[in-house]
Amino acid sequence: MKANIYTKYGSPNVLELKEVEKPIPKDDEILIKVHAAAVNALDWHLLRGKPIFIRLMGLGLLKPKNLILGNDRAGKVEVIGKNVKQFKPGDEIFGETRGGAFAEYACVCEDELVLKPGNISFEEAAAVPIAAVTALQGLRDKGKIQSGQKVLINGASGGVGTFAVQIAKSFGAEVTAVCSSKNVELVRSIGADHVIDYTKEDFTKNGQRYDLIHAANGHHSIFEYKRALSPNGIYVVTGGSMSQMFQGMLLGPLMSKKGGKKMGFLSVKQNKKDLGFIAKLLQAGKVKSVIDKYYTLSDVPKAISYLEAGHAKGKVVITLQHASKR
Repeated sequence: MKANIYTKYGSPNVLELKEVEKPIPKDDEILIKVHAAAVNALDWHLLRGKPIFIRLMGLGLLKPKNLILGNDRAGKVEVIGKNVKQFKPGDEIFGETRGGAFAEYACVCEDELVLKPGNISFEEAAAVPIAAVTALQGLRDKGKIQSGQKVLINGASGGVGTFAVQIAKSFGAEVTAVCSSKNVELVRSIGADHVIDYTKEDFTKNGQRYDLIHAANGHHSIFEYKRALSPNGIYVVTGGSMSQMFQGMLLGPLMSKKGGKKMGFLSVKQNKKDLGFIAKLLQAGKVKSVIDKYYTLSDVPKAISYLEAGHAKGKVVITLQHASKR
């Protein structure tokens, strides 16, 4: 099979499309024929081995241990291990796993997958796992979202942000989306009640207060976010600048001890239950994938470079089966 391989840390140029041995599933695994995969910020962090502490998480200090990147994928079940009970050959599935998505085939544990809704394409399904589950856990688990609340999504036009806007609406929230001028109509089209163009207005200084702020992107300090919260509001950071994320991790717990406002960082826990929850929203048409660009397997380096540049609207997807797009 063909796969994108990297044997050393570096820029997307270190990736090579090579013929490698097709994997054989273990007893509790499924062999998937990959139809589509999505590119995430995680991929270029792993590719570059930066920040350096991620190399200490079992990924390889001097060189990568897992040679194939890609965590989000969608495809068809080709072969099942003898202990697999939940799926059968021919099933259309999607899920998030630990690497291996940028290849024609991959072996995956059945507990990392759910059935793909029939009303969406493989590309749309592949765009979902990491971004949508991050948005869901940030809003529901960390943010304690409630119907009728005023919720602000900073970075609303990105991969996590586009899902966060729609998921917040599905919970009955009044959603304010923050994005750049060129993406205002996009976030309106996916359900935002109000849109703030950050090139023209600073939401931390306009006097508005929000019950929940989900920061999927941005560069505001944690102190500026706190100013924009209602007296018992919650701020959750899931992305953005390294400074923003570290402030959420380190200062958030300390600041939460003073007063009613809660400040924190989300450590995402991928799981089948939450992915199944998202699948139901997709099936019901309450959430849809926003896809900016499609690339082929041979163009994975270009796809990662495009995402890393920071201008993607929604998701960037690798398609291996062109006919599957709708």
